[in-house]
Amino acid sequence: MPIALTKLDRFDLLIVDDLGYVKKSEAETSVLFELIAHRYERNSLLITANQPFSQWDDIFADAMMTVAAVDRLVHHALIVDIKADSFRQQAALKRTQAS
Repeated sequence: MPIALTKLDRFDLLIVDDLGYVKKSEAETSVLFELIAHRYERNSLLITANQPFSQWDDIFADAMMTVAAVDRLVHHALIVDIKADSFRQQAALKRTQAS
């Protein structure tokens, strides 16, 4: 087991924000999958993403890895699907309207 994963075990909750924001390399998605698999049934993992699970093939380089990652994530998950305008977009609109 990599030392970095062991160090992260001391945190009850690990947050990965904006997962689908930038396309990841195959090496990066392998590390991400390793993190998900390691945290599975050990500690909490909170992930935010701007894509539904059906589009996670765009995040992971390999379809089998996508299925395995999503399977682990949803097994004990509380999934919150937020359909709202971006807070940053709302703030920008308010600034534009104020000027």
